Amino acid sequence: MTYNVGNYLLDRLVELGASEIFGVPGDFNLHFLDDVLAHEKLDWIGNANELNAGYAADGYARIRGIAAICTTYGVGELSAINATAGSYAENVPVIHIVGAPGTSAQQQHSRMHHTLGDGDFMHFVRMAREVNYSVAVLSRATATADIDRVLTEAVLQRKPGYLMLPVDVARTPATPPSEPLNVNLRLSAPDVEDQFRSAAREFLQGKKTTVLADIMTERLGAVKELNELVTTTGFPFASILWGKAMLDETLPNYAGIYIGALSEEPVRKVVEDAEVLISSGVEFTDTTSAHYSHQIDPARVIDLGAQGATIAGKVFAPLAMPDALKILTEVARDAGAQPMDFTHPENSKTLPGPSDSSLTQDELWSLLPTHLDTKNTVVVDMGTSFFGMANQKFPEDSRFIGMPLWGSIGYSLPALLGAAMADRDSRGVLLIGDGSAQLTIQELGTILRERLNPVMFVINNDGYTIERSIHGPEAKYNNITRYDWQKIPAGFGATEENSVILRATTSAELVEACKVAQQTSDKLVFVEVVTDRDDMPQLLRDFGAHVEQMHKNS
Repeated sequence: MTYNVGNYLLDRLVELGASEIFGVPGDFNLHFLDDVLAHEKLDWIGNANELNAGYAADGYARIRGIAAICTTYGVGELSAINATAGSYAENVPVIHIVGAPGTSAQQQHSRMHHTLGDGDFMHFVRMAREVNYSVAVLSRATATADIDRVLTEAVLQRKPGYLMLPVDVARTPATPPSEPLNVNLRLSAPDVEDQFRSAAREFLQGKKTTVLADIMTERLGAVKELNELVTTTGFPFASILWGKAMLDETLPNYAGIYIGALSEEPVRKVVEDAEVLISSGVEFTDTTSAHYSHQIDPARVIDLGAQGATIAGKVFAPLAMPDALKILTEVARDAGAQPMDFTHPENSKTLPGPSDSSLTQDELWSLLPTHLDTKNTVVVDMGTSFFGMANQKFPEDSRFIGMPLWGSIGYSLPALLGAAMADRDSRGVLLIGDGSAQLTIQELGTILRERLNPVMFVINNDGYTIERSIHGPEAKYNNITRYDWQKIPAGFGATEENSVILRATTSAELVEACKVAQQTSDKLVFVEVVTDRDDMPQLLRDFGAHVEQMHKNS
């Protein structure tokens, strides 16, 4: 077989860490998919639809650092574009490969299927440019160079990349890569490091200090350095919702989740009253700050970002975040910086023992974390699940994946598929509402086919709870069709041999279901959890009221 452009692209993806490609076949990508199937180090993961494939790739890339989705031109790529936009918003490098009509057909402006019928083959490329950092329409002459450029930029910028791959270009002979892509650039300048070191030492002198961490620390590969800072100095640290479980929440200096005015009071004080706040990868959004209700004085902040750092607004760049964190760990002790005083939030209240009374949301979200294992990957949907788990402590070495900025409901189920494939040693735990699950439940079939055996909790509370918390609690538009969730898994391939289907309406039943899940690691465990329609986590109730007031004032 002649080595071709398609082979080159696949080899580059493997080099960057991908071992699976998600997607849906279509006539313009079938020959390329033959190359995928023939590749010794890649598996094809066919999805129920392209949107689900994009979500799955997003979950995968959050763990592997890269993922790929392959769709056909037009109808396929547009189905996936919502997922791509989410990956762009949340800084996740997903490569979207679009099998396209051949070069000659495009040059002749042919009226072909999957097009808009006007001979313009660039409509969807222009759309893609809005939600991808790097885009290329591959040609025979420059295909490999463009592939290298798009992949490099996607990884370095932590953003999606788009490759239109015409059928003839995919088959064009190519030379295999001669050397690896350079995607490990550290952009720190030595003189900037020295200036930052000196300024940080002076700024920290004898000051009571707190650390606030968010997801960009992880995206930029600086979690190890951040962990060293908080463990070496003992500085109390809080997380933004987006970055939950990025650091070990069992450490004694873990303060909790900071959500602006909706923070528990001890967490708010340790962040907002610190003499120095080291802010690592923090990018406040309306969701994660309770509509920008945070009260943080920039004059007291050392802020670490993607390209550089600031100390009380003074910029130090170029300075990579891992380097900046190493410097802060180094100078904190020399400067005599002290941990900010704080008390742990009162969230360790003892719940009554399991009962046969109707399950409440308070019981649900307090009980679930006690049954998590280390190395669990917990994936939550935006809404009840996200806010219910926010203030709960996770075990060491667990992950928390959500989509609080883009906030597309239905994301979590296919994202669980992707995350579970990215790390098969970490058992996936899905927490999803009934409304969200109805959007993407089809991917349950893929999860079963791939024998991933996660634990899936579907919160059956009769509708769109997050929308009810904001407006229209009795409105028809927040209602959904009621599914018989006990019968749903069987329709997607669940059997007694590969699955356990449970239902919990009381705390006693929930505890028993969690025990069964822990004891049954060789099967998918599907748990329908029933709670009252109008019950919800207090944080979600407060958040909804906050949003409703915002809309009234706008």
